[in-house]
Amino acid sequence: MAASASTGGNPSGVRGRGPRCIALVGPFQSGKTSLFESILERCGAVSRAGSVKTKNSVGDASPEARSHQMSTEPNVASVDFMGERYTFIDCPGSVEFLQEMRHVLPAVDAAVVVCEADDRKAPALELVLRELEEADIPRFLFLNKIDTASRRVRETLGLLQRASRTPLLLRQIPIWQGSIAVGFIDLALERAFIYREHAPSEVVPLAPEEVERERDARFSMLEKLADYDDELMEGLLGDIEPPRDLVFDDLARELKERHVVPVLIGAAERGNGVTRLLKALRHEAPPLEVTRGRIGVVDSGAPLALIMKTWQSGQGGKLSLARVLRGRMAEGDVITSSGGVEARIAGVLELKGAEQQRRPAAEEGETVAFARLEGVRTGDAVAVGKVRPDVVSAVAPPEPVHALSVSVKDRKDDVRLTTGLAKLVEEDPALALEHHPEFGEMRLSGQGEMHLRVALERLAGRYGVNVDSGATQIGYRETLRGKASARGRHRKQSGGHGQFGDVVLEIAPLPRGEGIRFVDRITGGVVPKQYISSVEAGVRDYCQRGPLGFPLVDIEVTLTDGSYHTVDSSDMAFRQAARIAMGEACPQARPVLLEPILAVEIVIPSDAMSRASAIVSARRGQILGYDARPGWRGWDQINALMPEAEMAGLIVELRSATAGVGSFSARFDHLAELAGKPADAVVAAQAMAQAR
Repeated sequence: MAASASTGGNPSGVRGRGPRCIALVGPFQSGKTSLFESILERCGAVSRAGSVKTKNSVGDASPEARSHQMSTEPNVASVDFMGERYTFIDCPGSVEFLQEMRHVLPAVDAAVVVCEADDRKAPALELVLRELEEADIPRFLFLNKIDTASRRVRETLGLLQRASRTPLLLRQIPIWQGSIAVGFIDLALERAFIYREHAPSEVVPLAPEEVERERDARFSMLEKLADYDDELMEGLLGDIEPPRDLVFDDLARELKERHVVPVLIGAAERGNGVTRLLKALRHEAPPLEVTRGRIGVVDSGAPLALIMKTWQSGQGGKLSLARVLRGRMAEGDVITSSGGVEARIAGVLELKGAEQQRRPAAEEGETVAFARLEGVRTGDAVAVGKVRPDVVSAVAPPEPVHALSVSVKDRKDDVRLTTGLAKLVEEDPALALEHHPEFGEMRLSGQGEMHLRVALERLAGRYGVNVDSGATQIGYRETLRGKASARGRHRKQSGGHGQFGDVVLEIAPLPRGEGIRFVDRITGGVVPKQYISSVEAGVRDYCQRGPLGFPLVDIEVTLTDGSYHTVDSSDMAFRQAARIAMGEACPQARPVLLEPILAVEIVIPSDAMSRASAIVSARRGQILGYDARPGWRGWDQINALMPEAEMAGLIVELRSATAGVGSFSARFDHLAELAGKPADAVVAAQAMAQAR
């Protein structure tokens, strides 16, 4: 246990003046945007809190968010509370948009995790808490919807603790009137408060029947704090009531050092519990210098900011959401990014949802948007001057789990499609765009069905590009089961020099993964040496599309005989002769279709194991084994082999079976034979596609 660092006043790193940046995070539909709106109302930034349902909120103002009634990107607003400046960033809660939160976290001072007493959302809460733990972010838990809670807070705390590897510290207990929470007792202040609709709670005398509950809950809180403070522990053992300043200093320090996660309660839609949350943030959220130290930014040097989000608009250009970590940054400043890009800040904007207010500069600690930092990416650090900052905070994009083939409805939109998608990928690095020449296909991939749907809606809304989308094509191959040989002769006489090439080829299967092997066994010069490479080229030409209509692999082709004409033979003639020989021999060698098989690792909560196993089996998957997910209590993983053709929509089905949290990773493993009716259907579909 660490000795106490203070005996009163403000210990180092507790109450830092200057602007603070706070992330609001939590599972989907936990009430983050409602809390965001209530904070704006309580701080006087809006006259009345908006609502997601009525589509009049400051946050979630984009057409996509309004349409789907869910956050699809961070929402930002700055407020003043008790003479201090705060920027709140409301991050999406859906697992499909989790990457948006990852980019915000490095630059924030603390996070408020909004959650509720719902067993079904505990795994989603664990995903969010794990991200915060990995990023080492100080965090509060705001237990929302206390007005509709159906279980006692102590019971709820046990449920929530299973999702957190850091001890939860209950800071408030509800005052019940029947089954309704009408207020709360603050265990640090030892005061009772009654909720008021959309107004600060009212202090009331502590009722006699609540005294024992309050004493027990407060002692539990102090016991947990005493695990990290010898002075407090000695006082508790001596039955000495600790000074209030000591308790608050301990609360701030244990939060800053990530020993505990304070838990506060409230009802965001009614504005209940918001003022106490704001006061806890004011007193306990670490100051900017602590945040700088966490991400490796020294206190002195050129003005520096971290880019947390990039927005692209059809007309307004590019905006980069930035936290100024050091110094002052102004319009007109020339910056250099950690990626080596030089740019000029074309404007400094303060954001309140979709509203923008221009200002001349941003002071240290403030969170603003910089205009037109072309070439600067989300996750970059930018510093004023010519020196490239060495701060690294970029978050690697997650592996895609869902993909669509996209094409324009009107060919004249081809260029606009490529340009629009490139801007969307820059704005959201969790999207990926690939061109597949084999299929002539443009493939957009991301974190789920809704993620890609929102991307295509943005493409249409911002850039006026409507697309057709569908399943991606599968990389089928074919090979041969048997051996065969054939002669290919190409002869053409059309006046002047003719064309003549004559070859005999033997074909045989190779082990899987060997590719195409060409062997020259010509003796006596029946095929001159200068034409051998043309024969091989003709063989490889044919292998691009075998007898079943797919690329031909894992065969050995041997040139055994042939003939030539001293005048009419040419490279082109022998190349064509090889194609003819292959076309004769391959259908005789029992061609067979091959489908790609992927090695898939699926991660799910343990209680979803049977459902996930059934999904794998129904998709022709071969389960190789089960195991506990390393480092994740109550989670399991399934290792399986699955055909690529069965992967479409897997993430949708998995998430449906796991309350939105199941996921997988996949990589190519091998090619396997596909026979019978499934193979016949694939070959027929390919023939129809090639005939069009």
